Amino acid sequence: MYLSRLTLDPRSAQARRDLSDPYDMHRTLARAFVAGPDSIPERFLWRIEVSANVWAKPQILVQSSASGNWAVFNSLPGYLQEEVENKQISLDTMICGDGRYRFRIIANPTVSRQGKRYGLVTETDQVEWIRRQGARHGFVVESVLPTANELSTSRKGNTRISIHKTCFDGILKISQPPAIRNALQCGIGPAKAFGCGMLSLARL
Repeated sequence: MYLSRLTLDPRSAQARRDLSDPYDMHRTLARAFVAGPDSIPERFLWRIEVSANVWAKPQILVQSSASGNWAVFNSLPGYLQEEVENKQISLDTMICGDGRYRFRIIANPTVSRQGKRYGLVTETDQVEWIRRQGARHGFVVESVLPTANELSTSRKGNTRISIHKTCFDGILKISQPPAIRNALQCGIGPAKAFGCGMLSLARL
């Protein structure tokens, strides 16, 4: 698995456009994961890092099974402030036994009722949602705090899309290593193309 960090330059009109529209951001990032103009991009997850200076030094984290071809961003003059940071991570080394980890995830907590998906907006419902995801994906949430909420809007053709995003920070304990490895690779919850679902861990 590869983890990349992109630091965008907010003086770039395209960077500002991508930061304000997750569909545009996904399309731009996908350039690093296609073999040619007609090929389908390799699967990847991404998110805008939550920080106090997100508009002064906006950072995008990208997680992928294959290393991205970040050289393609050389054709976007002024888009990046710094060289892309890229490192390979061994999941077998990271995930061992029933260890405890700090975690962060920006997710789209939802519930389906009668075939329709509804966003969960109260803190109680959101915490219950991430705990259910833990039971499904091989971890137990020991403590968690929803630290940021936003309604993200995007346009896909003539369709307007609204996604409720919540940032969860907390501590988890691994219960099923294979399941959480799969969650790290594939993401958790819906709206992955729109910057949701990427789980990050740091061993305690």
